[in-house]
Amino acid sequence: MSSDGISQIDRAEPIRPVTLADIAREAGTSASTASRAISGRGYVSADARARLLEVAERLGYVPNASARTLKQKTSRVIGVVVSDLGNQFYGRLAAAIEETLREADYQMVLIGDNSESAEEVAGARTFLAMRAPGVIMTPVGDEASLLLARHGVGVVEVDRRLSSVPCDAVVIDNERGARDATAHLLALGHLRVGLLVADTNWTSDAGRLQGFREAHEQAGAPIDDSLIVRIGFHARDAEARIAALLAAGRPTAIFAANNLLAEQAWHVIRHQGLRLPDDISLVGFDDVPWMEMVSPAITVVAQPTDELGRRAARLLLRRLADPTCEPAVERLEPTLVVRGSTGPTSAPE
Repeated sequence: MSSDGISQIDRAEPIRPVTLADIAREAGTSASTASRAISGRGYVSADARARLLEVAERLGYVPNASARTLKQKTSRVIGVVVSDLGNQFYGRLAAAIEETLREADYQMVLIGDNSESAEEVAGARTFLAMRAPGVIMTPVGDEASLLLARHGVGVVEVDRRLSSVPCDAVVIDNERGARDATAHLLALGHLRVGLLVADTNWTSDAGRLQGFREAHEQAGAPIDDSLIVRIGFHARDAEARIAALLAAGRPTAIFAANNLLAEQAWHVIRHQGLRLPDDISLVGFDDVPWMEMVSPAITVVAQPTDELGRRAARLLLRRLADPTCEPAVERLEPTLVVRGSTGPTSAPE
């Protein structure tokens, strides 16, 4: 790290893609032999194949899927990587990105990484092979963005920021959203508020936890850490842990810090025969359609999801038009939407 806080990798010029000729030269074979070994088509001795594959891995070779038909160095394809294709938040986000890119005559290719860093890196390699000039991602780690940046690919992070390489980003003011939600419950007299939050180190989840704590501090209300439950993505015991919180923690309200946790909490509350908001209040983060369809409807922190997607696409288009422009970080504001799932506490505090 240099004295100005910028690492050498940040300053590095984009590297030239490794070619089959580079691999052949390093391994001491012909380019045609390297091609047969990498593609798996045609005869290559076992020793030569092993040597060529080792060199390809060491040099970071990425096959050019379009090399057979295109001579240009980039395509009109933009990569998008999201954490969970089954989550309506990411679906809406991707739809808004696609609409904005299509208007600029780009096509979007969408990949889900299942919140796994290795799958995110695999997605990045796929987009490098397609010679995509830019990628928008809801990052899981920083390996994928580092890989893309080294190859001169524009990166925009959306929903959260994780990259150690300066890049464009669009995020939500998660602290404010969680603070508003928690303050709403405290103002209704709920002094035992349970928090369900994803068990990650992402800035989105860290911000929501911070906002929860800030609201208690501002209200002069004590925080019982036993009421804070961190739940991993796709955890099989999520509903069991929520049920355990209701039994042992005895909260009078729950703030679920993402829409999946809110849905799981709603199922547990319903299964236990509790009434919203008479027996317990519930607030979710992110407004998805089912939350208005149930009765009573769910109080939520609504994110401007469509605008998140549009802003991310515009930032990438700006980056493609001017690769040397300074990285921009845009922060959008969420809105607390009060509905019937929250009301004054009826339990003695």
